[in-house]
Amino acid sequence: MSETYNLATLLENSAGKYPEREAIVFPATGRRMTFAEVDAVANMVANFLVSRGIQPGDKVALSCPNLPYFSLIYWGILKAGATVVPLNVLLKAREVTYHLDDSDAKAYFCFQGTPELPMGQEGYAGFQGAEGCETFVMITADLAAASPIEGTETFGQVLAGQEPTFATVQTDEDDTAVILYTSGTTGQPKGAELRHRNMRDNALLGEQLWGIDPESPERFLCVLPLFHSFGQTVIQNAGAATGSTVVMLPRFEPGPALQLMETEGITFFAGVPTMYWGLLGALKEAGDSVDVHKLATNLRVAAAGGSALPVEVHKNFKEQFGVTILEGYGLSETSPVASFSPLEAEPRVGSIGIPIPGVEMKLLEPGTWDEGNADDTDPDAVGEIAIKGHNIMKGYYGRPEATEEAIQDGWFRSGDLGRRDADGWYYIVDRSKDMIIRGGYNVYPREVEEVLMTHPDVSLAAVIGVPHESHGEEIKAVVIREDGSSLTEEELVAWGKEQMAGYKYPRIVEFVGTLPMTATGKILKRELS
Repeated sequence: MSETYNLATLLENSAGKYPEREAIVFPATGRRMTFAEVDAVANMVANFLVSRGIQPGDKVALSCPNLPYFSLIYWGILKAGATVVPLNVLLKAREVTYHLDDSDAKAYFCFQGTPELPMGQEGYAGFQGAEGCETFVMITADLAAASPIEGTETFGQVLAGQEPTFATVQTDEDDTAVILYTSGTTGQPKGAELRHRNMRDNALLGEQLWGIDPESPERFLCVLPLFHSFGQTVIQNAGAATGSTVVMLPRFEPGPALQLMETEGITFFAGVPTMYWGLLGALKEAGDSVDVHKLATNLRVAAAGGSALPVEVHKNFKEQFGVTILEGYGLSETSPVASFSPLEAEPRVGSIGIPIPGVEMKLLEPGTWDEGNADDTDPDAVGEIAIKGHNIMKGYYGRPEATEEAIQDGWFRSGDLGRRDADGWYYIVDRSKDMIIRGGYNVYPREVEEVLMTHPDVSLAAVIGVPHESHGEEIKAVVIREDGSSLTEEELVAWGKEQMAGYKYPRIVEFVGTLPMTATGKILKRELS
């Protein structure tokens, strides 16, 4: 039988033990909030929600970049016994309507945005199209400011008069705490329902995985979007669980991130591979203006996930910062962390580590539940990664068929192809849907990208399959060159031919200035052609 537990307890425990510790730092405005202050404002949010008829189990949506408001509202929704539905800040009105309708959201908090990203405008238009959503709150950058859309309430207005104390609703640990929408690369986005215990157990891993000690707390740099599971669990929730400080940057910019690492004494950085690539580029540009020694002295943990980290980035980061990037793996559906490279172990570059405590992983024949020959210790055996443990979601909200397809006997099928070495360390080979089949041969884009990244003139590469009359698919590389490089397409094709088997090397090369990326920093291969 499950027990009562509310995820907001993570915050409340730290507010009780360390009320005067810094919980959130927002350098853009100079705002520094203690745990006691964060807890008090979250209580005011909960009181407001209850006053508007929000019941335990109701869904409340939130569109907000990495600003203190995100965390204050997140914890407030949970305290009220409701479910948080964080939305991607890039959504347009029609997409907002879809998410509000699909999640059955009763209320919606939305940041006003900027002229370049008018989130408030798109959010309110989306809210108007969602019949079941009754309450809209505009989060203004300045709490005292009026709403940019006449007739809408602001966050500042709804907090006025609310009490800073609240008796947190005692939810069941199996109730849904958060619904995270998957990116929807196939069909419409689906909402992964994560229980209070899923999120709790993943957030509490900080002490086991990274040696976080609440008595000497970390200083996290939050550049991963909080609406995504990686930033939400590994930064925000782990920070709250361990009485640590979260320093927020609204969006990842390599230069400002480096500066904050220096001025705020950042000890823990987590990012996706393109962020590490960006930091290295910014360091090169900054020259002597950045104290690399100071950065390296402070930085204790560098964690990566989201997609495979190129070996060259691994090597260069270790040289510059003196820290080995620890790679992990997970999905929205796994709360998110499923495996991680152990802190004390000798790093295995390219590995996503071993399953975290309480979690199992195995390899299946791709697209099936059949273990076949994939699950043996042959290092060349490739299979689809399946995961089982405390981190697996309840299911896809309102989609029993999709849930049944993804989860069987507690095992979740990831859609990612991997292999496992003799010691049980896993390696991502590629997304199963990204695999290219050229003339009957399976080609994994990740492998080709790794080789291309070793070329001195290649800064970043994305490999895709394009239609071909006789081969079915041809291999194409979309490449960002190093500054000042005069490398030609023909030269790179010829070089690749020398480095790789005949069926693997890219016949087509396109040079670009930038690559399309998601809000979480993953390369959007589906936008390449």
